[in-house]
Amino acid sequence: MEFLPYTIKWLEVILRWGHVVFAILWVGNSFLFNYLDNNLNKNITSNDVDGEGYLMHSGFFYKLSRLKTSPPQDYLNRLVIFKWQSYLTFVTGMLLLVVIYYYNAGVLMVDKRVLLMPPSYAIIISLLSLIIFWFIYDLLCKSKLIENNVLFISTAIILLAAVSFGLTKLFGPKFAILSVGLIIGTNMFGNVFTVIIPNQMNIISSSKRGEKFDMSLSLAAKQRSIHNNYSTFLVLFIMLSGHSSFLVYHQYNWLILCALAVITGVARHYFNLRGRNIHRLYILISSIIALIVLAVLVLLFK
Repeated sequence: MEFLPYTIKWLEVILRWGHVVFAILWVGNSFLFNYLDNNLNKNITSNDVDGEGYLMHSGFFYKLSRLKTSPPQDYLNRLVIFKWQSYLTFVTGMLLLVVIYYYNAGVLMVDKRVLLMPPSYAIIISLLSLIIFWFIYDLLCKSKLIENNVLFISTAIILLAAVSFGLTKLFGPKFAILSVGLIIGTNMFGNVFTVIIPNQMNIISSSKRGEKFDMSLSLAAKQRSIHNNYSTFLVLFIMLSGHSSFLVYHQYNWLILCALAVITGVARHYFNLRGRNIHRLYILISSIIALIVLAVLVLLFK
């Protein structure tokens, strides 16, 4: 075996392993903190504590408190900030994109049965899709539309359908579906890199100066965190979609993806409500029924 192909194979193995590990850590953090925000006891009277609760792990009890004010200066210097999981998931994902798909663009990205184009054009379109749709999503989040959940979600679903359909007219089915995951994953990383972490650092800086921090920064960061939380099920499905060829290569693959986005979002909503001790079992049941209906439709229209 030649040296370069052999090296690339090892690089691919290491990047795949790292990408999965970092994604697990990132998703785990997202689920944990959203669960805590929903499940902490808010019925307390305190000038400093906004919510509190208790956990048990490995035989020990842990007391958790969400503060209204900054912790002591000594603790500010020792804060644990969860950011590298997101950063490294994105970096390893982009490197995998380059090593596997961009390196073999003529075979894995360009499908002559869909659209014949030079591999370099396919790579440029792929990169532009990540950049353009991040700016579109970011603008939507900063617009008045974000104040109306129904309109924002409806707009997001329409955009997802348009993007998914459009990509299937540019790339082969497998890379088209993967590209949707790349766009959503890039948006999730963008939320962390451009909003969540900068806002957190701004709050920490204000606290170190003894100033009252801007609560709007906390709310904006939490809003983007919730968006990431609802996106995780769909992104994880797309990460594993290579094992679901009967869906990826279906003639209505883009529509199936949109349906799965709604179904997984509804399922995620059930668990988020459950974390707030709001039990709406019909939400989970409806998502399961919808998945069964989707499976039947996929079979009928294959």
